[in-house]
Amino acid sequence: MSDHHHIDHRDAPTTRIPRIDGAGAPEREPADRRDRERMPTLLEQMGGVPGIVASSVPVAVFVVVNLIGGLQPALIAALAAGVAVLVWRLVRRDPIQPAISGLFGVGICALVARQTGEARGFYLPGLLLSSFFALAAIVSMIVKWPLAGVIWNGLNARGTQWRQNPVLLRAYTLATGLLALVFASRVVVQGLLYDANAETWLGVARLAMGYPLLALAILATVLIVRRAESGAPRS
Repeated sequence: MSDHHHIDHRDAPTTRIPRIDGAGAPEREPADRRDRERMPTLLEQMGGVPGIVASSVPVAVFVVVNLIGGLQPALIAALAAGVAVLVWRLVRRDPIQPAISGLFGVGICALVARQTGEARGFYLPGLLLSSFFALAAIVSMIVKWPLAGVIWNGLNARGTQWRQNPVLLRAYTLATGLLALVFASRVVVQGLLYDANAETWLGVARLAMGYPLLALAILATVLIVRRAESGAPRS
């Protein structure tokens, strides 16, 4: 009987060991989950991969229809494509904010094109926006508030302590330089095509230098920042 009690006492710690491990796991899981959530959050700002692809549809429709039927049908088709994307995301129950932003953007582009009476006017708002971002990125590097660092740490609610770390500051400056290069290249290439009134090639350049090029810059930014964060001493 006393032996039996002794075995029970030995068993008790073994039933506790899984509990201790189980108690440790929940402490790690939230951190893991938070890390996993960070990357989709950046991607989801643009509606995920389907949202990124769908947001290019109105521009592609405008380019094709303008080539075939002229400015007026192209404007109507681009706006219809923007509405179709919004409805598609509603039906799929995807976040509609990116689609609403996209439709709003297409509406502004269509309005400018209609006012100017030129198909190239459709691309003018995007060209001006790229100029603004290129300038903002360059100025942010000069004043040592690199845009990539501000956005990255803003999204992850990490404050501004990264600016005190020379390794991180250098990494964010390099990443911001890449973003500045993307936006500046858009301004140069698309600006030249705009001046030449090469509306079809302007549309092709807008698609090619849009999300694909920005996605490469963001991927490079993530790799640069992650590498710097893993090697940077923590204060």
